[in-house]
Amino acid sequence: MQFAGQEQVVSWRVQRRHLFQSLVLVAGVLSLGAQSLPARGAKAVHFRSGDGQTELIGYLFRPNGPGPHAAVVMLHGRGGPYSSLATGVYNADTLSKRHKFWGEFWASKGYVALLVDSFGPRGYWRGFPKASYEDRPSAVSEQTIRPLDAYGALAYLRGRPDVVRDRIGLQGWSNGAMTALVTMSSRAPGVSNPSPASAFRAALVFYPGCGMEAIQGSYLPYAPIQMFVGTADAEVSPKRCMSWEKRVHAAGGSIELTAYDDAEHDFDDPSASRQRNESNAAATRDAVRRAEEFFGRQLK
Repeated sequence: MQFAGQEQVVSWRVQRRHLFQSLVLVAGVLSLGAQSLPARGAKAVHFRSGDGQTELIGYLFRPNGPGPHAAVVMLHGRGGPYSSLATGVYNADTLSKRHKFWGEFWASKGYVALLVDSFGPRGYWRGFPKASYEDRPSAVSEQTIRPLDAYGALAYLRGRPDVVRDRIGLQGWSNGAMTALVTMSSRAPGVSNPSPASAFRAALVFYPGCGMEAIQGSYLPYAPIQMFVGTADAEVSPKRCMSWEKRVHAAGGSIELTAYDDAEHDFDDPSASRQRNESNAAATRDAVRRAEEFFGRQLK
């Protein structure tokens, strides 16, 4: 487990200057994904979940050139893939800033990126609010249902001529990160005897909850996992994830956790409301760098 250092806390007396600096930082982070713009914006595609029944919506970000390319499946958190300002219009134009940033970032680095909407096709277009975990329907369970969506996305990508079949990674945030942990288990639903060659090559997991029943006991991932948590996360327990990661690592699992001092839940959201917190901004810069390096090693 690694800990990333923090930059100096800025006082309220320089709030205006701090806000200006944070906006500049957001622009810098977003520019990472604009070094080589994707050939097109996100395109809606449709494919079937691994449950064999649900027709899912995905948003495809493609790099320039015919490929074939390595690819990334992206799994949204409890709020769903869309902006909170979507106001009833749910499409590629109303995706959240975080999902647009990461999709464009991966496309700029030569990956095909597919963001999966697990909630909308099941009638929950607006996602779910904070502290609603116990009240969410089983139809969107991150332990039994959403892993099937991830494997449906994998099958879709593996059928595309512009994707390298055995070079596909997984990335998830919050509830989607919890889904990713279950998906990467050697006993994940929807797949038999998974391996890096037959399933996902690696996974990036951002601030998951680590208390799920599905990942307790003799959990072992079948491929490498890189986790990111913030120590000031008020939605999930970073300490629980730190303890869990140590157990999995001690059991022989290929897993590594990076904890960012004073970073919050959703620390990589590029909006000014998150990035004006310098702890979040520093965590974002480091996590983007580590994520690119990790997938560079595992997928290319």
